[in-house]
Amino acid sequence: MPAATSKTDLHAICVAEFTKLETVLDKVPPSARLVPDSDSGGASIKDIVGHRAYWISLFLGWYRDGQLGKDVALPARGYKWNELKRFNADLRAAQVDLDWEPARAMLRSNHALLLDFVDGGSEADLYGAPMQGGNNHWTPGRWAEAAGPSHYRSAAKYIRARLKSLSASHPV
Repeated sequence: MPAATSKTDLHAICVAEFTKLETVLDKVPPSARLVPDSDSGGASIKDIVGHRAYWISLFLGWYRDGQLGKDVALPARGYKWNELKRFNADLRAAQVDLDWEPARAMLRSNHALLLDFVDGGSEADLYGAPMQGGNNHWTPGRWAEAAGPSHYRSAAKYIRARLKSLSASHPV
């Protein structure tokens, strides 16, 4: 799917992909929410929700820091892009006490913050130049899409496959 190139398209894809993810999440039975997946480093579906919510806050922090002329810690302070497995494991450990409903609430809240960011930015803010501190050619709009809709899409795909796998291994 090609990346959005306008504020209108970005808003539409944020809403569409979040709606699809919410529909999938509504179908996750309580018995499947916390089951670790050995194929994904022990992450549960709840962990995937918490992870997606957290990445939105990371992006918003990157943008804010870049606008303030601060050092932008990509992907996060103390981590390099080639250390995402360690980052993800550390994030799961930090969110170990996060339960299903609070994880969903955090995702909804951060999605609303992402939409506020998109709606509050002008076309030039979102797509006029590379994001300050991003260290590449991606615009803030492209970074926002990666942190939100792209993550929503991959989470929904993973969760559908995970539910199928769980149902095959534990027929009801």
